[in-house]
Amino acid sequence: MPPSRSVLRLAVLIASVLLFGGAATADDFPRFVVPGEERAMGLLDEFHAHHHARASSDCTLWDGWLPHATLWAAEPPRQHYRASFLRRRIDDEGYVAMQQHRGMAHSNGWPFPAWQQSTGSGWHFSVSGDEWAIQQLGLKALVPPGGFAIEGAAARPAADPLRGMLLDVEADRVSLTTPPFRCGTIVAPFARIEWGAEKLPAGASARLRWQIEGQEGWQPAAGVPLPLPPADGTLAYVDLPLYCQPGYGGLLTGYSIEIDGARGATVALKSVITAIDTRHPITNALFIRGSAETFAWTGDLDFLRRSLPRMRRAARWALEEFDVRHEKHVVVRWVGHDGRTGLEVNPDGTKRLLPGLGVGNNYWDLLPFGGHDSLATIYLTDALARLADLEAAVARHPEWMMPAGQETPPAGGVTDAAFSPVDLRSLVAALKADFQSRFWDPATGRFVGWIDATGQAHDYGFTFVNLEAIASGMATPAQARAIFAWLDGTREIDGDTSRGADIYRWRFAPRATTKRNVETYCWVWSGPESIPWGGQVQDGGAVLGFSYHDLMARLATQGPDDAWQRLRAIIDWYAEVKEEGGYRKYYAPEKGRGTLQGGGPPGGLGIDEEFMESVLVPQVMLDGFLGFEPTAEGCRIAPQLPSSWPELTVTAIRIHDSQVDVTARRDGSVTLRRRTAGTQRLAIEVGETTTTLPPGDGAEVTLGNR
Repeated sequence: MPPSRSVLRLAVLIASVLLFGGAATADDFPRFVVPGEERAMGLLDEFHAHHHARASSDCTLWDGWLPHATLWAAEPPRQHYRASFLRRRIDDEGYVAMQQHRGMAHSNGWPFPAWQQSTGSGWHFSVSGDEWAIQQLGLKALVPPGGFAIEGAAARPAADPLRGMLLDVEADRVSLTTPPFRCGTIVAPFARIEWGAEKLPAGASARLRWQIEGQEGWQPAAGVPLPLPPADGTLAYVDLPLYCQPGYGGLLTGYSIEIDGARGATVALKSVITAIDTRHPITNALFIRGSAETFAWTGDLDFLRRSLPRMRRAARWALEEFDVRHEKHVVVRWVGHDGRTGLEVNPDGTKRLLPGLGVGNNYWDLLPFGGHDSLATIYLTDALARLADLEAAVARHPEWMMPAGQETPPAGGVTDAAFSPVDLRSLVAALKADFQSRFWDPATGRFVGWIDATGQAHDYGFTFVNLEAIASGMATPAQARAIFAWLDGTREIDGDTSRGADIYRWRFAPRATTKRNVETYCWVWSGPESIPWGGQVQDGGAVLGFSYHDLMARLATQGPDDAWQRLRAIIDWYAEVKEEGGYRKYYAPEKGRGTLQGGGPPGGLGIDEEFMESVLVPQVMLDGFLGFEPTAEGCRIAPQLPSSWPELTVTAIRIHDSQVDVTARRDGSVTLRRRTAGTQRLAIEVGETTTTLPPGDGAEVTLGNR
């Protein structure tokens, strides 16, 4: 019999995955097999292959999602994420860089809010690599000296197109002073400098001073030490935390850079800007999770040996920076991140922007999470639990010869010494208990998003917070049931804009929020009332990928039949989308079905383009219904099959150096069969039973009742 059209379409999609940097051939890309559900599973296979094709990134924001969804399915993501995590920037203190794209703010943070949006100032002598700012903000390069007052060096008349203004140092002391400007220090917690140098003598040094309106002279008198760039001409960023300096407050009117002992050198100055602190408090947690999952799926001991010290530093920095051991949750005290809104809306409807307040803290970058931050607490709790499991595995396997780390931290940094898994698990339990009381609003029966510095809790019906809380084990069973009573419409919440069936208006996912928000944003999102309800992802819109958390939360709370009903609704929606030619045609403006965001324009629905996390949705088949979890020694399987399924098979699962097919049956039995020979035995846990799958090709083992 010839192959069905869906099988042929799937083969074409998988071929495109291979061609465009995904990872598979039609034979070894995973498939989901449920007898009697061939149509639905065929559509889900196509969905999986389609979204897997471009689901990779070096941006830390996606570390908690994309590795999870791709490391088991194909080989190239394993190679990609191994390299990506090993080269991920971690600063001297221990903060893990975001690495989205070049922006106009903190170099290791989110690209915006930019200085141009913040009443700040900046000087760029080269715009190489700054395409985003050129397109979005009209950035242009200055002609040297760009208004700078320069002493002790001569500026070449033409800027280098890549490196900016070139300064030939002629004296023992050089001073570079910006043109006068005026902005509040709240929008300039950092001074960001991008520069380079050649022929820089050993012993050279630099410092930065500033002027504050109403204060006499340059401050501080001795200057703040400014790290010099490499002497080989390579450009480097310096993000100087001026907000930490005594007396830094008020209206900033100038910067002065002084360099001593650099006679004969050439200094390249690409840019100097007043920088908003656009770091996110979640990057360390996501980096830990992604690194832990990379090891769990690959079993790559060399990767772990090189990554474990970095993961420990990342965890220790987050615990100290956010006062987690004392507060039992994440408290973000960075400038602009205390949870207060950047919009002041008066009773008469007039509005005042508050530049510097409401800076983003996570994926939902227009919303002023931070302060006492529920989402950051969810992510860090998950990361600490994974690190505890990893430390326990290292203790079980001294033959791995993992580094113990240094007990004494480097100056200004944190130690990479091993954690006690018992201590971490105790802390995780404390964080969960605090979360369940601190962020729960008994009046609404759901979790709030954050509590700001004034003590105000912010609740716009954040479905993503509540579903991630359930899926990650942060909610009590009673809280989880109350949340689904709200989401499924059996109870309505006074003041919500969306209630009952309208919460799932977009079909593929619940609305991200259920209460209209026109007043609580970063100041750059200054006209939210001009966009209709549901026309912005972060205000009544929806994100396809986060249906995964809905599915996993339903499975944990309401059981597999309810989760399957929700997944089937998503599959039916996807079938309609395919019939009309894909997402962009289905959501064409004239159809009136909603507005797609992606590729630049804002919109209410996050499905394609930069919404790479859409690949998460099919993972419920592996993580949820099959209950497959990688471990340091192999895997753990705890199936939860819907009552109508006789069995479920997931093929071509890459675990350590093997590829296996796994079948879970209604009678409780589970069979694993190797598709390819591996060099390692796999320890298989099903319930209370543990056995070993031999390394040979075709090896098979069955556990459980049969």
